[in-house]
Amino acid sequence: MHPKPHVRSSATLLALAYAALVVYASLYPFVDWRWPPGQTLLQLLALPRSAYHDSFDLQSNLLGYLPLGLLITIACRRSGVQAWAALLIASAAAVLLSYGCEVLQSFVPRRVPALEDLLLNSLGGLAGAGLALLIHRVGLVDRWQDFRARWFSGDAAGALVLLVLWPVGLLFPSPVPFGLGQVGARLQELLADMLEGVSWAASLLETLQTASPVGTPLSAFNEALLVTLGLLAPCWVAYSVTAAGARRLVLGLSVLSMGFVGMTLSTLLNFGPAHALAWLAPLTLKSLGAAAVLALLAAALPPRLVAGIGLIALTVLVTGVSQAPDDPYFAQSLQNWEQGRFVRFHGLAQWVGWLWPYGAMLWLLSRLAVRRSSR
Repeated sequence: MHPKPHVRSSATLLALAYAALVVYASLYPFVDWRWPPGQTLLQLLALPRSAYHDSFDLQSNLLGYLPLGLLITIACRRSGVQAWAALLIASAAAVLLSYGCEVLQSFVPRRVPALEDLLLNSLGGLAGAGLALLIHRVGLVDRWQDFRARWFSGDAAGALVLLVLWPVGLLFPSPVPFGLGQVGARLQELLADMLEGVSWAASLLETLQTASPVGTPLSAFNEALLVTLGLLAPCWVAYSVTAAGARRLVLGLSVLSMGFVGMTLSTLLNFGPAHALAWLAPLTLKSLGAAAVLALLAAALPPRLVAGIGLIALTVLVTGVSQAPDDPYFAQSLQNWEQGRFVRFHGLAQWVGWLWPYGAMLWLLSRLAVRRSSR
């Protein structure tokens, strides 16, 4: 009898990604850090009680750590850890992560550490761990694993994480619908700040600005192309770990549905419920139709060819999006995010939106490398 092949749990990668997002949200913004005046190290380690209680903060602190406890517990159980040990590991991880973030918040301007936050975060992690054990007990995890084994290859954990994160990236406003990956201008600004006043770097910065012109309006064709490629991007990721056939049609339809919901929710958050469908311009509708047809045609392609096409398409997408100009509505969206109470979530969605295409490119490249080495 052949041993059952090991399948990496996507819960492990999701737990690591969620922990990184928690740290980002807890320590945002990452500027102007300083030692708290008049405090010793022991005073920093002893978290103070807060006299300020806001219902939104209480709920966010409680619910924010619930997914972390849930994911860690499921990952532990999938690795063969006993239920009581998984509960202990998840709860301890939530406590330690929360305590570390609360202590570090003392160094962040406009952030106030509090003992109540630690308690709520710890309680949220414990609740998530308990919920995970309940889910595991009723067999939902086993059912998911059976579904995953039928629909995806055994090494699909990275692809599944990318598919889960894609709708999150859509929530951050972009100059083109589904146009994720517009990080070039930000990196150029960061590089300019780092090299400000450096004499030898002046010509380098001038060359970069000349090589990456931003501000020329996109033609109708180019905009439609970017929308189509942006919507197809997660299809290439999903198809790369799924055998050719009818199941890809279901996955493609699911991706299109997630994209529709993600863009509608993003527009709703930016402009209000009355304008939730404002992103559905005539050109965008044509791109949606083109993406649906291409996703249908690609359902019959072999996974290796899908990975190659997806890699090329994502390269075109990030290149085109990096040159897309910012329109007034895009600027207004950014202002609404950065001045609202969801500013920390703005940072999370922003980073996911920036980095998702590059993570997908690395994933598709790894699929090509794996399949080449297995020949």
